[in-house]
Amino acid sequence: MKIDNLRTESYRDRIRAIATVTWEDRDRPSQDIYFETTNEFASDIWCNPNAFLAACVIPAMRYGERRITLDAPICPALKDGLTNIMHCLVHWHKGDRRVIPIEAPLASDTDYVMAKPRAGCFFSGGIDSLAMVRNNRFNFAPEHSRSIKDGIFVYGILNGEDEEEPSFQYVLDAVSSIANDAEINLIPIYTNAYAHIRDLDPDFLFWKLEFQGSFLAAVAHSLSRRLTTVSMASTYDLAHLAPWGSHPLIDHHFSSSNLHIRHEDAALSRLAKTKLVAQWDVALRHLRVCNEKDSYREGNYNCGKCEKCVRTMTALLGLGLLEEVTTFKEKDVSKKLLIKTAHFNDTFGESSYRELIPLLAQIKRYDLVDGINIILNRYHEKDLKGVIKRIDRIFLKGRLFNLSKKLIYSVRKEIELGVAKRKLERVV
Repeated sequence: MKIDNLRTESYRDRIRAIATVTWEDRDRPSQDIYFETTNEFASDIWCNPNAFLAACVIPAMRYGERRITLDAPICPALKDGLTNIMHCLVHWHKGDRRVIPIEAPLASDTDYVMAKPRAGCFFSGGIDSLAMVRNNRFNFAPEHSRSIKDGIFVYGILNGEDEEEPSFQYVLDAVSSIANDAEINLIPIYTNAYAHIRDLDPDFLFWKLEFQGSFLAAVAHSLSRRLTTVSMASTYDLAHLAPWGSHPLIDHHFSSSNLHIRHEDAALSRLAKTKLVAQWDVALRHLRVCNEKDSYREGNYNCGKCEKCVRTMTALLGLGLLEEVTTFKEKDVSKKLLIKTAHFNDTFGESSYRELIPLLAQIKRYDLVDGINIILNRYHEKDLKGVIKRIDRIFLKGRLFNLSKKLIYSVRKEIELGVAKRKLERVV
């Protein structure tokens, strides 16, 4: 993959940093990817080669490019970090992944304008990012270099997201209200870097398992003239870590000599984060957890039906706060809905539900306690089957699976023959 033709252009009332990406080993046309912001922040965004490298290196590796190359100088610290990240992803995801070389001239520290220390974060309006900002306010005085001053709000992550829709403007207004209350500047970033990858593979798993940290780091590097530290909110807590696209083991490796990337609050469980947000009235009034784009088109802020919505609603119900959260139209959770929506495949998902049981028991919602126990039993049954399949695949070369198929086929045949025999006897 080749990245070249870095340039800056004005676009409507915005400034856009652009690079051309050419696939060398895949039969695909060249594409321009960009990061842009409003004129208010025009002096802060720039054609940073590190940004485009961070955006492209993981997709290039995944789709079998033999290398990634730039003519512009890149930070040697970032190059070293990205190599470490690729090794980690190869280890996590096996398959045909391989580490690809990064070919580019190396910059020195003097090649960059060093900004005055300033901290920012990614700010979506969800539980993770709100808890991160709340925790930051509790721990750092306003004059401290780690005190968050800017929140980056990224358009283009949700599939089909359209900034022209009135419903999406409602999302921006709500997130802006929280940012104003937290006394942080909200920096809108418009990009097709994620859509550029979604063109190749619409599978959301790639974003979750491999690409999200790389993508967010790329956005951060495009603002490195303004920011020296950018924080990403954790998803998993330390007790339940699993391979993920944003992870405490890899996120700091996206740093460069003049921009430090931080992975925040991995010590906090999902419920601990929810309790932090529960202390923040403005955040509760504008809480956004839903990834279902269609809910915005229908005039809702959170759909109230997906797994994330129902899990969050259940936690808020247990805390006695669901009635106060205006962004959820539903003010109760049924056992049937909870069981229907709760699907997960790791210990983090299990813990996120298990830690709700004491809260629900305390308010005598034993129906939901029973529902969570059903969910947990379902998970453990599924997990046991998965363990058996992995052992069979690794140590028995699939012989157990093939034997079970033969047994099932034999039993089915016996049943069919028995049915046919009984029908024949009735005819005779």
